[in-house]
Amino acid sequence: GSWVLVLGVAYKPDIDDVRESPALDVIRLLQAKGAQVSYHDPAIPTLAHEGLELESADLALALPAADCVVIVTNHSSYDYQWIADSAALVVDTRHAMRGMQGAARVVGL
Repeated sequence: GSWVLVLGVAYKPDIDDVRESPALDVIRLLQAKGAQVSYHDPAIPTLAHEGLELESADLALALPAADCVVIVTNHSSYDYQWIADSAALVVDTRHAMRGMQGAARVVGL
């Protein structure tokens, strides 16, 4: 029942291609565990892939409201210091927040 916000669903940073993106599996696995999942990606406003149909969330609203934020694609347009200051918990799979201080508890994978 936790609300999880996935940041970045593109295959690589700063592109608009979701083919073979690890975010697709992350979203499905989280949903299978009962999480309410939303995503934000500046390059992908709508995600429609093999049964997944989602729209990119408003980051300013979704980030502080999420129980957990998972960074899957480290787009250069993200303000990682703002994320560190605004989120409660961040799972950083790309080491995008290495060395940052903020209110968020950051777990690196």
